[in-house]
Amino acid sequence: MADASFDIEVGVDRQEVDNAINQAAREVATRFDFKDTDTIIAWSGDEAIQVESSSEDRVRAALEVLKDKIVKRKVSLKALDVGDERDVSGGRSRIDVQLVTEMPADLAKTIVKDIKATKLKVTPTNMGDRIRVAGKKRDDLQEIQAMVKGKDHDAPIKFSNYK
Repeated sequence: MADASFDIEVGVDRQEVDNAINQAAREVATRFDFKDTDTIIAWSGDEAIQVESSSEDRVRAALEVLKDKIVKRKVSLKALDVGDERDVSGGRSRIDVQLVTEMPADLAKTIVKDIKATKLKVTPTNMGDRIRVAGKKRDDLQEIQAMVKGKDHDAPIKFSNYK
């Protein structure tokens, strides 16, 4: 019997993030406290979100609306790398938010070390952007998934490529 395997990756479902952005933009457009602030919540490139408004407090409030919608779409807030608030032309404020899409090297090393520490008969392989875990028993692989889910990592961990 061939080895079963799966990949551990960092990332989120981009469609869910897109839905959250659209919901947040719709809510900001209809809420009374955002009236006449010309608040914008939109994609700014492939992996960046732009939140812009007429004042500092409104841009922070719009960011909270976005975070609320993202949580309701079951996307981890660990996927967001929120930048600093900055002033742009016309006295407006902007916050740039990046999506975390790559696994940091130190996180990959930590996960591989944790998997090896379990003493299960599985083989973790660091492939740069993901970790492939292979083993003969699917039960061992499920234990590894439960262990990785149970630890609190600073990135949105997802499992893919089950074989």
